[in-house]
Amino acid sequence: MQEINHVAVLDFGSQYTQLIVRRVRELGFFAKLYSPEDIAEIGQPGAVILSGGPKSTSEPDAPDIDFEKLKSFQVPVLGVCYGMQLLNIKFGGSIKASNKREYGPAALKPISKANLYAGISDSSQVWMSHSDTVQDLHADCEVIAENQHGTPVSLKWPGGFYGIQFHPEVTHSHEGLQILKNFLSLASGLQAFHIEDFKREMIEGIREIVGDRQVVCGVSGGVDSTVLAVLLKEAGVKVRAIFVDNGLLRKDEAAEVQKNFKRMNVEIETVDASDRFLDALAGKDDPEEKRKIIGNMFIEVFWDAVGDAEMLAQGTLYPDVIESASNAKSKASVIKTHHNRVAKILELQEQGKVLEPLAELFKDEVRELGTSLGIEQDILNRHPFPGPGLAVRCPGALDRERLDIIRECDAIFIGKLKEHGWYDKVWQAYAGLIPVKTVGVKGDERSYEWATNLRAVISEDAMTAEWVDLPAQLLREASADILNQVAGINRVLYDISTKPPASIEWE
Repeated sequence: MQEINHVAVLDFGSQYTQLIVRRVRELGFFAKLYSPEDIAEIGQPGAVILSGGPKSTSEPDAPDIDFEKLKSFQVPVLGVCYGMQLLNIKFGGSIKASNKREYGPAALKPISKANLYAGISDSSQVWMSHSDTVQDLHADCEVIAENQHGTPVSLKWPGGFYGIQFHPEVTHSHEGLQILKNFLSLASGLQAFHIEDFKREMIEGIREIVGDRQVVCGVSGGVDSTVLAVLLKEAGVKVRAIFVDNGLLRKDEAAEVQKNFKRMNVEIETVDASDRFLDALAGKDDPEEKRKIIGNMFIEVFWDAVGDAEMLAQGTLYPDVIESASNAKSKASVIKTHHNRVAKILELQEQGKVLEPLAELFKDEVRELGTSLGIEQDILNRHPFPGPGLAVRCPGALDRERLDIIRECDAIFIGKLKEHGWYDKVWQAYAGLIPVKTVGVKGDERSYEWATNLRAVISEDAMTAEWVDLPAQLLREASADILNQVAGINRVLYDISTKPPASIEWE
């Protein structure tokens, strides 16, 4: 997208930063993420948002910003959490450490119902995540909202600068989207966001970057790599789509992937490398080590299959990038290493051999792009499946027996969701293995077998997630079938954890 009158989001390292971008696009405007060091490369934005971040502004290595450059844009600026504290310092105020970290819900009580808080309730739930508070406010600074304790949580400075201590981008801030909408209404001529425009520019970009080189695309059958393969075909570049069976797939996954790509008239080559992956993972129980082994092994297998391919295309999305904190300029803490962000991928990136056209999109935007490419809905609406596969659904060491148990439990659970009409109502669901044996009774005999965890969540883009209150009858039937049909399982549990603090996958 062209970078004129867009919303520039400066990333100070919050795990929610991409959600700000997502919310702005949801409101119909184009937003793009930048490192604070790259403020000179922004061009002319229509509005600027400063994200939150994990550091305190009092730390010696706390991220900073060129305030004079920021002011020179002469557009509305919103500081979120860390961003608000940084703005307060820039305007001559100060920050003090709170006696306790405030994390979770709080009450927002607007003092002024103008600008940011037009149409906002007198008391509204917002989501906090900070350990510092503002003090010594500039003489021209106005407190425009407080929390339930009378502490300032929103400020206004001259020149169109605003600050909020809470995170409007998460769904836990009940009127956060309206607050962002109110802020964007202060800007003029903002660039609109349409997936068709994005598609055209992605295709043009692919053609320009690739030229006559051959692109190799790894496909898994998931939404991201499927849309990527069809997008590359639409762009008319030379492409080979390769499907690697890593031995960590769901039941009958390989056959289903081959059938779906045949429907889309995209040829794929299948490489069965299950033994190589499982041998390399034998005895490994550290989740980060497993992810890195899988990521590196994928590249080895992939490169063995493609020979002298000149470029690698990946279906990397925004959440992959932020959770891996793989950008050299990123201020974020690493949550987990994604399979497409291991050392070999980063090395290939340095060589200019990695193509990631979807890296600024979220999952629902990828589905929207897929629809515009003519991909059928039953393929686009398949539940997300992690790159490391069942490895992240089996904490501890992997072996073939445990993987087979997970496959059978998962097939039964997903089957019940479809049978009861719930598959398309949840964003992602699966069964995993809890590596703890428990005592049970099967027939008249004592059993000592594994437990399985069932998980179903609702999410927009994997950055946050809520567990789904599935009907008791569905869970009852799934549990009964698993206990009766899957050898090695004598206990079924349902995971009711939200993200955060839990992640969607177990590893």
